Order: sequence, then C-alpha cells, then structure tokens
Amino acid sequence: MLNDDPVALTATLIDIESPSHHEAAIADVLETALRGLADVDVQRFGNTLVARTNFGRDQRVVLAGHVDTVPLADNTPHRIGPDADGNETLFGCGAVDMKSGLACYLNAFARLSQDPERAAFDLTLIAYEGEEVATEFNGLYHLERDHPELLAGDIALLGEPSGGIIEAGCQGTIRVFVDAHGTRAHSARSWLGENAAHNLAGVLARVAAYEPRTVTIAGCEYREGLNVVGMEGFVATNTIPDFARLTINFRYAPDRSVEEAKAHLEEALSLDDGLTLTYDDVAPAALPGLDDPVAANLVAAVGGNFRAKYGWTDVARFSSLGVPAVNFGPGDPGYAHKRDEQCPTAQIRHVSEQLLQYLTR
Repeated sequence: MLNDDPVALTATLIDIESPSHHEAAIADVLETALRGLADVDVQRFGNTLVARTNFGRDQRVVLAGHVDTVPLADNTPHRIGPDADGNETLFGCGAVDMKSGLACYLNAFARLSQDPERAAFDLTLIAYEGEEVATEFNGLYHLERDHPELLAGDIALLGEPSGGIIEAGCQGTIRVFVDAHGTRAHSARSWLGENAAHNLAGVLARVAAYEPRTVTIAGCEYREGLNVVGMEGFVATNTIPDFARLTINFRYAPDRSVEEAKAHLEEALSLDDGLTLTYDDVAPAALPGLDDPVAANLVAAVGGNFRAKYGWTDVARFSSLGVPAVNFGPGDPGYAHKRDEQCPTAQIRHVSEQLLQYLTR
C-alpha cells in the first residue's frame, strides 16, 4: 500500500473517511502498513502514529502530516477527472488538505526505510490526528507536550498544501475579546441608558486605521494584519445594549515573540476606560529557517522556489523546539475545505519526486 504510486495512495487515503474525531479507521490502516516495514520503530498515541528509522545517519528529517479532514461534503469516495483547464485531477475530501501531502511523505518513508543505502538521512514519519479542530485535540500538540524527543530532527517538513513549493515559517496569531458594558434601556428613551456598543467606537476606529507592517526575513515577506473578526452582544432592535463585544485577530510576523506581539497589540488597541481585554487564543510564529544548511538543500531540490507562509500551521511547534520547519506539499490551499477539493495528479507526482530527490542527495 505505502509503496503505491502516490496518486493511488492519495486516493486510498481519501476513501478512508477521517473527519476530525473519527480518525481511528485510517490510523488502524496506517499502523498496520507501517508495522509491516522491516527495521522501523512504530509507536501509537491515540490515533497519532510515529515511525522512525535508525540508519545511524548524522542528520534526521521529520516528515509530518495530519490524517484528519474537515467534515465531509458528499465528496468521498475520490474521483479522477479533468479540472476546469482539462488537466487530470484528483477530487475528494482531503485531496489538498492534506492527504496528498501525507501520501507523498508516507511513500518516501516506506521506500527509503526499505532501501537504506539510498537514504541521506534518518527519517521520522508522524501521521497525527485532530489538526482541523481545537489545539486540545491536536496529536502533534500532545507529542510536543508529552514526547518532545519524538519531534527532534535537523529539519521538519509539514505536508500542508503549498502548491509544490516551500512555504517557510508561519505567522503567529492572537485572538482577543474586547468587552464593553453599559445600561440597558428602550431606544425611545435612550438617555436613560448607556450604549455599550458605542463605547467600543474608539477601539473600533483604531483597528480600522491600523497600518500593518510588511517584514522580510530570510527572503520571505510576511504581512501582518489587525482586524475585527466578530461583533456580538446586541439585544433587540428597540433596545440600547448593555453589553457588546469585539473579537479581534492579530496576525504577526515571526520576528516578534509572543510577548512582543501581545505588547504591540495592547498598545495598538489603547483601550478606553471601562473596556476589558481577554485573550482567547495565542499561537507563536515560526521563523523560516531557510538559512539552515539542511533546509538550504531542500530549497535547492525544489529549484529555489519558496515564499512566506501566511496563516498559522504546526511548523510553529517544531520551531518552538529549535527545529527548522517548512510547509511543503502539493495542491492549491485555496481548495482546502471546499466541496470540490482537488489536486492535480501531476503535482502530486512532482512533489513526490522532489521529496525523494532531497532525501537521497
């Protein structure tokens, strides 16, 4: 199974339905397949699998990909057919995010584990559950917390869709609530109340006027952003609200630490008296790490094509442990989570070839 053509392997993975919290079936299949490889150490934690070679190489590459998908949308089993431009394309839930990337990694791991003379590195393969939901369910988060030694390596590759080029590092993200309180009243007698929503006008204006930075790090350009992403707390169309909340998201470049990003956010918001700030979610950024020699060889293997990663991915977990990490997988991330999720078959094969070229250099 793992030695199949990577397109066929992707199709097999798509047909094993595995929305978040329902990964047992795909974990069972992959565990059996990995345990069938000779001289490979395999461990299972819940529905997360870790397989490692021990060739005695000086360097280790970690290949990581999640096994879960978003909820199905009548898009399994897979099908292969032409896309809008007539190119042969694989359709199905997870075709992009990220069973095609996982298939490339599984295939490379299986082939090289059984042909160690070709392998330039020792390899760790991590197939983990719960990426598409809250952090508390994320299998890589649990490994980072409980078994960080299993994430150790000279570089980590994450099979997120990146169009077949390297997307280096990632932005950090902070989500906060800004709450205002007032006094409820009938809108016909508004002077008897205090409008909580109006009390948010100052901070709302500051967010709207915020000018984000653009930062270039190791040749990768990261664009920051501060935005209101939610408003709530209203009562009725004839009532002055006594509570109102803004949900604000700050995406920051990896030259800021979490504490630096928090300080900047609080300065930018400059909350008026009576408003309260609550942190809802905080995730660190990850530096691109392309100046590392092992990463430089990967850049060379893909023809020098790389760019910054917008958004947050699990590469940050490796970065926090001092392991350079990049996103590298087939597929246009714009198709992730869509009903017509799709990935060109030629791109799956191309990424597979580039990955094997890198791992055997």
